[in-house]
Amino acid sequence: MQASGALKRFLPLFDRVLVQRAEAAAKSKGGILIPEQAKGKVREGVVVAAGPGARNETTGQVLPMSVKVGDTVVLPEFGGAKIELEEKEYFLFKETELVAKLGKE
Repeated sequence: MQASGALKRFLPLFDRVLVQRAEAAAKSKGGILIPEQAKGKVREGVVVAAGPGARNETTGQVLPMSVKVGDTVVLPEFGGAKIELEEKEYFLFKETELVAKLGKE
């Protein structure tokens, strides 16, 4: 994913992660169109920006992040701060709020 403009300048602090939520499927695997009301809330997204990591309270060292830009993650059902950049909707989460990181197939 190529970042540009305001998105490129958006740098999350500490252990925060900016995620673009995946689009809900418009068709089923069998080719049936799914109406807007029947689409469920998509709980997957792609990391588009990540902070450097949280700081250890006692030593002050930065703890490295377990996700990086481009990773696909599972999002919690609720939470995250909605942010609009370049007329697109993104969500800002703390790394600890993310449910899981999906591995490559």
